[in-house]
Amino acid sequence: MRTRITLACTECKQRNYNTTKDKKAHPERMETKKYCKFCRTHTLHKETK
Repeated sequence: MRTRITLACTECKQRNYNTTKDKKAHPERMETKKYCKFCRTHTLHKETK
């Protein structure tokens, strides 16, 4: 079952993206480089609660 997660910027702590992931296949927290419109640059985004 896919669950909804929120990705937050590690620089400014803004929650920018919503996406889904399969918790069975990937139980660890997701990290990806995405564009932050508040920082105006590509930064590391991590999964939040």
